[in-house]
Amino acid sequence: MKLRMSMMPIKSSNLKFFFLFSFSLQLLLLSFAYANCGFIQDADDRNLCRAQENQSSSQCGFIQNADKRNYCKALIEKSSSLCGFIQESDLRNHCRALTNTSGGSSQCGFIQESDERNLCRAQAEASTSTCGFIQNADKRSYCRAIVGKKESDCGFIQNADLRNRCRNEAR
Repeated sequence: MKLRMSMMPIKSSNLKFFFLFSFSLQLLLLSFAYANCGFIQDADDRNLCRAQENQSSSQCGFIQNADKRNYCKALIEKSSSLCGFIQESDLRNHCRALTNTSGGSSQCGFIQESDERNLCRAQAEASTSTCGFIQNADKRSYCRAIVGKKESDCGFIQNADLRNRCRNEAR
């Protein structure tokens, strides 16, 4: 039995449906690609993630913790002077290191907690080799992913909030 295909004209309504369906599918896939922030349980971390994702400091205003709010604004606006409003010294020094345009890894030396200090150095120097000195496995994977811009490394992180934050920052 031979199958015979006939050339039927495509109705314009079918064509409209196809394009609408295709467009809707693209929007859906795009929303999943950038939805990692929505899965973060901590509201302040979720808003920090969204601010970084959108590069909008207005999102920082939704952060309750004053130190995190100032950190967010400083990162988005790339202003080390805003870091001075952060009370917690480790976060303030990390902020200064990341917003310093002339190589701020020296600021990382003032961070008390060793894993945070090594994460700071790796970020400031844009070198994943320093990530190896981080003791916490989740932070080490997070460091390698965000510094090396390899989103696949985020999959090794056990903490769900950090994993979702990582997926957003590793792009």
